[in-house]
Amino acid sequence: MNDVFIHPNAVVSDQAEIGAGTKIWMNVQIRENVKIGRSCIIGRNTYIEDGVTLGDNCKVQNNALLYRSATLEDGVFIGPGVILTNDKIPRAVNPDGSLKSADDWHAGHIHIGRGASIGAGAVVLTDLSVGAWAMVAAGALITKNVPAHALVVGIPARIVGYVCKCGQRLIAHGHNGDRIWICTRDGLQYRMGAHGDLESETA
Repeated sequence: MNDVFIHPNAVVSDQAEIGAGTKIWMNVQIRENVKIGRSCIIGRNTYIEDGVTLGDNCKVQNNALLYRSATLEDGVFIGPGVILTNDKIPRAVNPDGSLKSADDWHAGHIHIGRGASIGAGAVVLTDLSVGAWAMVAAGALITKNVPAHALVVGIPARIVGYVCKCGQRLIAHGHNGDRIWICTRDGLQYRMGAHGDLESETA
């Protein structure tokens, strides 16, 4: 693997695909059929289960748990201790008391859009999506889909505002049908799209 750094204490399956320039740090475990893009950083003690896909330029901080079968687009930030789950009705055993096997359950799916950030210690329940450039606060519990650019906090998480691609809070101007959101840092403007996602007026 050209230009890939893997710490000697990391365990990376031969069946994983790792993009050029990616760095994998101490005590990381990456399972088979994982795909990691270019120039990613996978922090210490992270576990990435089979079937997980990461785009380019993702940062996964220490102690994160990414379970099958999550998809992260380019530029996603995963904070320390984040958990991406994959089972809506977890059980160790079947009704007859027998230990469940891989054939006895169906893994859900999590999709995290481009540039989104999941804060430290947040938990994302399965079969949900987090929109592009959204910001999930530390410790939040995601129980429903998060729109693009939304800022969500709490247990369960709720929308408390919107953020720019740069991460700064957006300020709303105007009235419902004609409302725009403006970045306090660079002046970028957004409008609400048809599906409840903010869309940039300039990009």
